[in-house]
Amino acid sequence: MDDQPIGPLAAPPREHEPADEDARARGAPAHTAPPAARSGRRSTLLLLLVLLVVAGLAAWVILRAGHQPPATGRFQSAGPMPVGTAKVGKGDMPIALTGLGTVTPLATVTVKTQINGQLIDVAFQEGQLVNKGDLLAQIDPRPYQVALAQAEGQLAKDQALLKNAELDLVRYKTLVAQNSVARQTMDTQVALVEQDRGTVQADQAQVDTQKLNLTYCRIVSPVGGRVGLRQVDPGNYVQTSDAGGIVVITQLQPISVIFTLPEDNLPAVLKRLHAGAKLDATAFDRTGATKLDTGTLETVDNQIDPTTGTVKLRAIFDNPDQLLFPNQFVNVRLLVDTLHDTSIVSLAAIQRGAPGTFVYLVKPDDTVTAQPVKLGPDDTQNVAVTKGLAPGDSVVTDGADRLKDGAKVRLVEPGKPDAPAAPAKASPGGQEKKRSGG
Repeated sequence: MDDQPIGPLAAPPREHEPADEDARARGAPAHTAPPAARSGRRSTLLLLLVLLVVAGLAAWVILRAGHQPPATGRFQSAGPMPVGTAKVGKGDMPIALTGLGTVTPLATVTVKTQINGQLIDVAFQEGQLVNKGDLLAQIDPRPYQVALAQAEGQLAKDQALLKNAELDLVRYKTLVAQNSVARQTMDTQVALVEQDRGTVQADQAQVDTQKLNLTYCRIVSPVGGRVGLRQVDPGNYVQTSDAGGIVVITQLQPISVIFTLPEDNLPAVLKRLHAGAKLDATAFDRTGATKLDTGTLETVDNQIDPTTGTVKLRAIFDNPDQLLFPNQFVNVRLLVDTLHDTSIVSLAAIQRGAPGTFVYLVKPDDTVTAQPVKLGPDDTQNVAVTKGLAPGDSVVTDGADRLKDGAKVRLVEPGKPDAPAAPAKASPGGQEKKRSGG
C-alpha cells in the first residue's frame, strides 16, 4: 500500500478536477479566488481613484487661477510698473540752518512819572502806534508853576544883594588905595561878594529845578512803538514810587528775533561773520509754512549754553507789516552759504534702505537700478547730490515703493492717471464660434 494520508486532511484526488470544469459549464459556483489576487485588484482600484481626485483638484486650481485678477502687490513682475520721474538738475543750492526763536523787542519801556501829582489827562489810545516825543499824559502843573515863581523871586532878591556888595567892594578898593580904611574891611567885603554869588547860583539852580518839574508834567514817549494797556486812569494821584507806571511801550520797528543753533554749526557761522559777510535770516511762523519777514544776523552770544549745547543769535528785522509780534515763537532760517553749479534732485526721489541712501535711476531700456547717493544741503523741496548722480539723469519720484533693482517701468506724465491695460482681443474664429453657439 502506498503511504497516502487518509482522513479529512487528505488532498482531493486529481481526477476530480474535470468535475469542476463541468460544474462551471453548468453554471455551478466556482471555487473562491485566492486572497492575494483580491488584494491586488483593490490596490489597483484605489490607485485609480486617487489619480482621479488629483486630476480633479488640478483642474479646479487651474480654473480658479484663470478667474482671479492679476496680482498688484509689491515687487510683482507681471508687467512694467507705472512710475513718475524727474530729471536731475544743475544749479545753486543754499546752505541754510534752521532754529527756533522768540521775537524780542529792541526796547520795552514802562512809562512812569518823574514827579508826584494828579494825572489830569491821558493823550493816547490803547494799542496806538506812537513816535518818540509824542505826548502821552499830563500832570497838573500848577503846584510847580507856583514853586517856580517863588524860586525866581528869591533869585531876584539875592541878585540885588550881590550887586550891592559888588558896588561896596569897588568903594573899599578906592579907599584902601587912599589909606582911608583898613585893608581888613576890603577883604571882608570881598568875602561877602563871593558869598552872595554862591547864593545867586543856588537860587538859579532852584529856578531850573522848578522849570524841569514843569517839563516833567508833560509825559512824552521815550521811544517809538506800540502802546499797551493803560495802567492808571485820569484823576489819580501818581507818584514816582508807583511800580506799574502809566503804560508800557514796545518798539516794533525794527524788531529782533533771538534764536538758537547747535554748537556744531557755530564755526561755519563765525567764519562767514569774520569775513565780513551779512547773513540773511528769514522768519517763518510756527508751522514753517508762512514767511513773516526777512532780515539780517546782528550778533552771536558770547557763550554756549552747557545744558543744551546751543548758542543764542540775534537777527534784526524791519517788520514793515508788523507780522512779528513780541514773544512770538518763530522758525528762523539762516542762510550761511551757497553751493554753486551742483546737482539738484527732488526730495521725493530719495530712498533709504539696505543700500543706505539711494535713488532709483531709470536706464535707457526702461529699467531701474538702485543708485547710492551722497546728499548735501536741502531747501525742504530739493536736495543737493554731491556724489552718485549727474545732471540730466532720470530718477523715480513716484511709485518707488513698488520697485526693486532691475524692475521694468513705464513712465507716467505728471498729472495724468495711469491708463489701464487694454483688454485682449478675441480671435475671429472664436467670435464666430461664440455667435454660432449662441
